[in-house]
Amino acid sequence: MEYLFYCRDKPGTRALRDELLEAHWSFMDGYAEGMIARGPTFAPDGETVTGSIHIVDLPDADAARVFAFDEPNHRAGVYEEEVLIRRWRNMLGRKMWDFKGGSEGHPRFLILGHGKAGTTAIDDRSHEERLRLLTDGDHGENLIACGPLLSDDDTEEWLGTAILAELPDRTTAERLLAQGPYALAGLYESIEVHDWCFGGREQKDWDHPAVVSPHRPHRSP
Repeated sequence: MEYLFYCRDKPGTRALRDELLEAHWSFMDGYAEGMIARGPTFAPDGETVTGSIHIVDLPDADAARVFAFDEPNHRAGVYEEEVLIRRWRNMLGRKMWDFKGGSEGHPRFLILGHGKAGTTAIDDRSHEERLRLLTDGDHGENLIACGPLLSDDDTEEWLGTAILAELPDRTTAERLLAQGPYALAGLYESIEVHDWCFGGREQKDWDHPAVVSPHRPHRSP
């Protein structure tokens, strides 16, 4: 079962996040086999860390809650108490490390579309067709990960869309969902865009010990 987790950083916790870097990595080492995508998110300034995204294949909902709430950053108070936990479906069938990259120097983004209440009545086929329009569209080759957000219970109701993408600029990222088939059908309550970069141990060799700004060149871990 694939799960998406988005943890938002509390203000003023950057120093604590840096201090816990090795503990965070060590915890994630235990999930390496099932890891689909991961990495920190940033404010538009490209420097202020706003959170962390992880997409992981896990056995069940109990394992998902262990992953979310036993993680060192969460236990120490780096993250807000509420964590976005959603079942997720891997529409591209790959991991972020399989992405070969598009144009050199293009930034990467996390794009979350939160579904409106009541849209769960739309059948799975309609959602699959709308997502295919995204993956087959003008920026399909720029998608690193793409899939629906689903409820983390047995119903798997549609709750939104999550995309990781490498795009020319933030404006393009903001338009990707806002001008896409879901938004045109009025299915989103809100859309958020975060600068994002690949996470993992290999980032430690860069000039910042904890994270790499998405405005700097990327190296895949």
